Amino acid sequence: MKTIIISLGGSLIVPEEIDIDFLKRFRDLILQFAKKNNIAIICGGGKTCRIYQDAAKEIASISDEDLDWIGIKATRINAELVRSIFGKDASSEVINDPEDKEIKNIKNTPKNKVIIGAGYLPGHSSDMDAVLLAKNIGADEIINMTNIDYVYDKDPRKFKDAKPLKNISWKEFTKIIGDKWVPGKNTPFDPVAAKEAMKLKIKIVILNGGNLENFRKCLEGKEFRGTVIK
Repeated sequence: MKTIIISLGGSLIVPEEIDIDFLKRFRDLILQFAKKNNIAIICGGGKTCRIYQDAAKEIASISDEDLDWIGIKATRINAELVRSIFGKDASSEVINDPEDKEIKNIKNTPKNKVIIGAGYLPGHSSDMDAVLLAKNIGADEIINMTNIDYVYDKDPRKFKDAKPLKNISWKEFTKIIGDKWVPGKNTPFDPVAAKEAMKLKIKIVILNGGNLENFRKCLEGKEFRGTVIK
């Protein structure tokens, strides 16, 4: 039995509206693997987060900390949605503190229960919460389900010659994404979380979570489309 931490991008939960079909199929797949593995899912904010942040910024001058709190609350409503669809197969409450010592040993949670987590504190994204949870429970791998197939050597939206990277070191990756967090920033992985993951020697897999068959291959240890950072 292994421990799987999944950073579920809000762009998959709420790309424009709540993606009900995706959540149904995601739930079925997770329940299959939860029979033999310990699974924790940290939910991102997605469109919900950006709608509220953008509205706040149009009305007044909003501090980065307040923007972060808006984002954190968005992750929590998304997490409550995800927790609810697992029903009795999920932990009874959403984890808002990934450093909580009561969850230090995920193996002590009720058998086959899926743990659902959300945003924690300002200054970083839900990616960091996944890293903090990994540190807390001793996991050495995080699967980051986002809306891109690979990490690229430069922004593919701006450069047609951008190359996909299947394997990359933490040192190379941090050069690509920078080292500062800005609320609502859209990068393959939160720069602050990347620094911490590098320090802890945690392996990160970044893949397009919308392709659930590819995600299944990753879970099964088979060849898949995505980027491995370690």
